[in-house]
Amino acid sequence: MAYPVDRRRLLTGAGAVAAGGAFTAASAPAASGARSCTVVPPRPVAPVNQVAAARHGLAYKAMPQEAVGVDVEPLITINSAADVAAKRSGLIAHVWKGAGLPAGQPSVNRGVSAPDFAALTQVSRIDELTVPLRYGVRSRVFHVLPARSWNRRIAIYHNGHGEPFDTMLRTIQGLLNAGYSVLACAMPFFHWNTQQITAPDDPAKRVDIVGHVDLRLWESASFSTLTFFLEPVAVALNHAITTYRPSSVQMIGLSGGGWTTTVYAAIDPRVTRSYPTAGSLPFHLRPGAPNALSSIGDWEQRRDTQPVFYGIAGYLDLYVMAAIGPGRRQIQILNRFDSCCFAGVGHRSYAPAVANRVDVIGGGHWEVLEDATHDQHTISPYALSVILWDLAAVQDILSVP
Repeated sequence: MAYPVDRRRLLTGAGAVAAGGAFTAASAPAASGARSCTVVPPRPVAPVNQVAAARHGLAYKAMPQEAVGVDVEPLITINSAADVAAKRSGLIAHVWKGAGLPAGQPSVNRGVSAPDFAALTQVSRIDELTVPLRYGVRSRVFHVLPARSWNRRIAIYHNGHGEPFDTMLRTIQGLLNAGYSVLACAMPFFHWNTQQITAPDDPAKRVDIVGHVDLRLWESASFSTLTFFLEPVAVALNHAITTYRPSSVQMIGLSGGGWTTTVYAAIDPRVTRSYPTAGSLPFHLRPGAPNALSSIGDWEQRRDTQPVFYGIAGYLDLYVMAAIGPGRRQIQILNRFDSCCFAGVGHRSYAPAVANRVDVIGGGHWEVLEDATHDQHTISPYALSVILWDLAAVQDILSVP
């Protein structure tokens, strides 16, 4: 039996289950003179990896005590599109100290040799975008352009705190194969952005950054070190939009890059769809994660080290902000058996409330994908298949007249 495409059901995920337990969106027989609908294949599904599950205890399968009795609704302080705009303005004002979201352009070196991406295929060329930042820091972003026609669709991939490149390359390759050009980003002072920084009290001295906690020495009332994390994305995106006029902008990130994806999609509505993976949990749930010590978050991700930023908007608010707006959506991907951080099932306690708040405000979609197919700190092949499905399905359905 065929089921006609229903835009609202597809975009809200309400049509994810049909006869036999699988969603099927196909063209119904068109009435005389009626326009036919786009055919959308079923969304990928996958069972729990029982081998991985057997290696993990009850903490990875039961709701943590920190979620019990917590009313999530009042923890979400956004109740309208006006609240979204106000908090977005507040976050931008705090990070850039009243200067607004950066409007500058990077320097561009076209057609570079980039050994980190040598394994990719179907590449037309790679451009190196360099973004100058404070204290002599320069952030590099690589724009990987596909050999095939890419229909002006741009994706941002953001790696985390030194994760191996296998996930990055697999994800970028999938996006290239799907016809996207990709802006590849790395966190400050990691990977190709490893460098020294000018000392905060001596402009003639250059020093190393061992970990992001070291950045506390540069934080001041007139400068936020969060610019090191967020400004490269903004400036690289300025270049991509000015040069290519993309029809949509997607953002995907792993771990620290998942955190960056969560935050950046919240502050910049130019990001249409976002897929942060293993990047965050709300503060009240972090002590209850099975891997609680590594789920506390790095220096830029914690309320005790960034009280003003997270005082404006906590993670529950950031999730809502990243999803609100015409055609916008976010799927937060969390690995139930993650070997690093944000594992378990605590997200089940807040996912319905966040999704409902987005639905009530209107104009967007938010959900959690719980990935129990593995026990690694990665974007799994299954999760990537869902991301690529979601990108294709939403692109197709929005293109229906």
